[in-house]
Amino acid sequence: MKFSEQWLRDWISPALATQALADQLTMAGLEVDAIAPVAAAFGGVVVAEVVGKEPHPDADKLNVCRVDDGSSELVQVVCGAPNVAVGQKVPFARVGAVLPGDFTIKQAELRGVESRGMICSASELGLEEETSLGILELPASASVGESFRDFMGLDDHTIEVDLTPNRGDCLSLKGMAREVGVLNRLPVAGPDIPPVPSTHDHGFPVKVEDGERCPRYVGRLIKGVDITAETPLWMVERLRRSGVRSIDPVVDVTNYVMLEIGQPLHAFDLANLHGAVIVRLAREGEQLVLLDGQDIALDADTLVIADERGPLAIAGVMGGDHSGVNAQTRDIFLEAAFFSPLAVAGQARRYGLHTDASHRFERGVDAELPCDAIERATALLLMITGGEPGPLVVVEDADHLPSARTATLREKRLAQALGKSLPEDEVTEILERLGMTLDRHSGEWSVRVPSWRFDIAIEEDLIEEVARIHGYNRLPVRRPEARLALRADHEARTPLTRLRRQLVARGYQEAITYSFVAPELQRAMFPEAIAPVLANPISSDLSVMRVSLFPGLVRAMQHNLNRQQSRVRLFETGLVFRGPLDALHQIPMLGALVCGSRDPEGWAGDKRQADFFDIKGDLESLLALGEVDAWRFEPAEHPALHPGQCARILHRGEEAGWIGTLHPAVRASLGLKVDTLLFEVRLDALTLGRVPAFTPLSRHPEVRRDLAFLVNADLPVQVLLDTIRRQAGEWLSESRLFDVYQGQGVPEGRKSVALGLTWQHPSRTLNDEEINQLVDAIVTESRQHLGAELRG
Repeated sequence: MKFSEQWLRDWISPALATQALADQLTMAGLEVDAIAPVAAAFGGVVVAEVVGKEPHPDADKLNVCRVDDGSSELVQVVCGAPNVAVGQKVPFARVGAVLPGDFTIKQAELRGVESRGMICSASELGLEEETSLGILELPASASVGESFRDFMGLDDHTIEVDLTPNRGDCLSLKGMAREVGVLNRLPVAGPDIPPVPSTHDHGFPVKVEDGERCPRYVGRLIKGVDITAETPLWMVERLRRSGVRSIDPVVDVTNYVMLEIGQPLHAFDLANLHGAVIVRLAREGEQLVLLDGQDIALDADTLVIADERGPLAIAGVMGGDHSGVNAQTRDIFLEAAFFSPLAVAGQARRYGLHTDASHRFERGVDAELPCDAIERATALLLMITGGEPGPLVVVEDADHLPSARTATLREKRLAQALGKSLPEDEVTEILERLGMTLDRHSGEWSVRVPSWRFDIAIEEDLIEEVARIHGYNRLPVRRPEARLALRADHEARTPLTRLRRQLVARGYQEAITYSFVAPELQRAMFPEAIAPVLANPISSDLSVMRVSLFPGLVRAMQHNLNRQQSRVRLFETGLVFRGPLDALHQIPMLGALVCGSRDPEGWAGDKRQADFFDIKGDLESLLALGEVDAWRFEPAEHPALHPGQCARILHRGEEAGWIGTLHPAVRASLGLKVDTLLFEVRLDALTLGRVPAFTPLSRHPEVRRDLAFLVNADLPVQVLLDTIRRQAGEWLSESRLFDVYQGQGVPEGRKSVALGLTWQHPSRTLNDEEINQLVDAIVTESRQHLGAELRG
C-alpha cells in the first residue's frame, strides 16, 4: 500500500514527524518499507499567468509569451509548448531557479528574442517520468506569485507499507487512518458520503446467478457524462503519489475511491451492454479480451460479469476491453460488489494477472462498502464530468453475506500471553477504538468483530490486537523457564538419528523434498492412490500431496543425474498423505533410492552396477538395529516397481513397506537410462525393537553341518530358513545361506540352496547323535512340506 502522507493527514494528523509516524506504523505490525519525497528538489518556481502570446518572428514552433509572475512587471518568455495559451495559470521558473538535475535557469536569447525564465512541464519539474507533451496547466484558482511547491503541496512524502495478507482492511487511506487514529487516540475525519439523489428512474437489470461467490452487487446508471473533461490536478497528484497513473476522469475516479476507502469499482460503457448484467460462472469455451489486450480462454470455474452476449469482465480481477469506457462513452454503468475471497483467490494468478482489485478481493473487502463506494464515486463523477445519476440497483443474497462474528477474550489468558496484566479500562478502550463492540462479564469480554476485520476470529487474534496497540516494545522481557529433567531413554526403540547415521555410514545422503508432488508423476507410480489436491499450489507441478516418498526421491535423483552425478544414493524421512481430506492418514516413512555403481569410483572399486540385493542389504542393516526376527520379505507386485524385482516388506505379519526396482514403464516416461532401486518402510515399525539382553558365551565347542537342498526355483529361501529353524531346536546359534546355484547338474525348474547350520550348547558339548537327529528332522520336514531333497 503506497499513499501520500499529506492525504493521510487530511484524515488524521497526529503530532508526529514523518519518520516517527512510520516507526509507529511498523511497531503496530504495518511494516513501512520506504519513505520517499513526492517530487525532486527544486526552487524558484512560482504560479504565473500567461497574459500575452505572439508567434516567434524567426521560428515556426516557438511563441513569445508575456507572463505575470506576481512581480512588479510582466516577464517575456520564449516557449515551444504547443498547448500554451493566454489566460492559463502555469508553473514558471524565474531566472536563477534551480530545477531537478541541478539545471539553473538563466536569462538567454532564443533566435534573437530575449527570454527571462521558463514555463515548465510536469516532466521538467520531476512530476512525470515520461517527457510531457506540453506545459503543465494549473487550475484557475491558483494564486499568481504563490510558490509552486506550496500550491502543489510538494513538501510531502510517499509512504509504502508492506502489509501481511491478513490485513486487507489497511489497503486504503480509510484503513490506514483508522489504524493511526487507534494508535494515537485521535478521531478520524474522513469525507462525508451522503446519498446522491437520482435525477431519473432508469436502471439497468442485474442478475446474480452465483450468490455464494457474489452475495452483494451494487450498480448505478449515470447518463450524459463528459469523458473529455479533465481530471482535477489534486486528484491526479494523489493518484500519482499512490503509484497510479491518470487515464481519464471515469477511471481516475474509480481508482481514487478504491485507494480512498478500499472498495474496487468498475465502469462499463452502457452502449456496449446488452440485456442485463449477469454475475455467473464462465461457460466452457468462452473467450474474453481484457483491458490490457490479452485474449484469454476462460475456465469453467471462473466467476465473470457478463451480459446476454457473453463475458464482460473477470469478477474482482479485470474488465474486458470491449465494454470498457472510451472517448465516445456518454452513459456508464458503475458497479461495486462484494466477492467472497475464496471466489477470487488464485483467479488472477491462473491467467498471469495481478491487479489492485484482485489484490484486495483476495484478502477480503468489507461487505458493507459497495453502496458507500458507489455514492462517493457518483458524487466525484458529477463534480468532474457532470451527468444524471439513476437509482442504486442492489442485489443481495443474505444467506451468503458474512455474518457477524464474536470472540471471547479472557482476562487471565490475556495476562498469561502478554506477561503482564493490563487495566480493564485500557483493554476495553483499545478494543472499542478498533471498532469492536464489547460485553464485559465475569472476567472476560465478549467481542463483536467489525465487518472490515476478516482476520479476527478467535481469542488469540484479540490478544494480538491488544498487544500491538498497547505496544510490543512495552511488554516485559522475560527469560523462559524450563525444568531440564533428563529424558528417559527407551531402549526398546531405535532413535531416528541412529537410522540416519547408519544410512550415511553406508554412503547415502539425506534429501528433503516437498510434501507435494507433480500429479502426473504420482499418477504414473500410484494410479489408484487418493490424496488431497492443493487449492492454491506454488506451481502446477507441485499440486498434490504425496502418497509415498518415491516421487520426491525420483525427482531429486533426476536433478542429480542432469548435473553429471552418475552415482546417486539418497534417503528421506517424512510424512506421506493417504486418503481424502476428511479422512486423511498421515504416515511417517523412511525411503531410500540407489542408482549407479555399487562402489564409488576408485582403483580398487567394483564397477558393477548396484542391484536389488545391494539395496536390500542396506535395508537389512537398518532392520538389524531393532527386532530383526520380526521382519519378512515376500514377492508381490507394486505399480511403481518392476514385476520381477519387487517385494512386500512385512513387520510381524503386517505390511510395512516395499522394496524393488523402478518399473520400466515409469523409467521410460521419465527418460531414465539407468536402473533405479528403491525402498520405503513405515518409521513406527522401523524404530520398534526390543531391549538388548546379554547372553553368556559358551565355553563348549560348536558343531556345524552344511546342507544343500534342491528346491523349486520359485521357492523363497526365507520359507526354507523358517522351516529349518522350527526343527533345529533351541541350540541352533546360527543359520547362514552361502550358496544358491542353478545350472548343470541341477534339474530344470529347481535350484540348489546351500546352508551352514551351527549349534552350540551353553553348558556341555553336543554329540553327533543329537545333531544327526536334528538334521534328520530338518530334512524330513523340508521334504514333506516344501518338496526339498538333499543334493547328492
